[in-house]
Amino acid sequence: MDEKKYFAIAITRTCGSGGGSYIGKKLAADYGIDVYDRKLLRLASEDSGINEAIFANADENTKKTFLYRASRRVYSGEVIPKESGNFLSDQNLFNYQAKVLQELLHHESYVCIGRAADFVLRDEPNVVSVYLDAPYEFRLKREMERQGISEQEAAKYIDRLDKYRNSYYMYHTGRQWKNPENYDLCLNTESLGLDHCVELIKKFLELKFGICSSEKEIL
Repeated sequence: MDEKKYFAIAITRTCGSGGGSYIGKKLAADYGIDVYDRKLLRLASEDSGINEAIFANADENTKKTFLYRASRRVYSGEVIPKESGNFLSDQNLFNYQAKVLQELLHHESYVCIGRAADFVLRDEPNVVSVYLDAPYEFRLKREMERQGISEQEAAKYIDRLDKYRNSYYMYHTGRQWKNPENYDLCLNTESLGLDHCVELIKKFLELKFGICSSEKEIL
């Protein structure tokens, strides 16, 4: 009996482009697979034995610090042992999330939003990496409407979150977040529309792997 070949869709998105959650969930529903974003924290917690709240707090706290701007800890596949003083470091929390993503691919197909999944899974052949962006004015308007905030507040929110995501990505990968060379597909969510982005990604998977949206694995 042939071994099953699972696939992953790794989605990276700029703040306000509108695509990450919607497109990720729509793809997952169409293929009948799971979406991993914050749910990944629970799996990493179970794998490492580290309380899930520590992962969640690290997620929030690093957004408020200059940690990722000051240095780099490029992920190389290892995890830090429990006896180490760095076991609960941000680096190791990332390492365990990466470990879970890699192991999951041997058991199921899935969509991952963020978490530098494109880099973590870069050596896996059955992965499609997608970068979602849109013009700044479009992103401003969307966040103003979504949150009911002023243009100035929306700009501050977008700039802060984009800066954090860029710094997070650089810290753990050593790569530029917005470099198109990192991704299989770079899509403009304003010009194409979210549903058409979904269809284009599905078409890409069909052409690359020969799978339809009713299939959870590569034949």
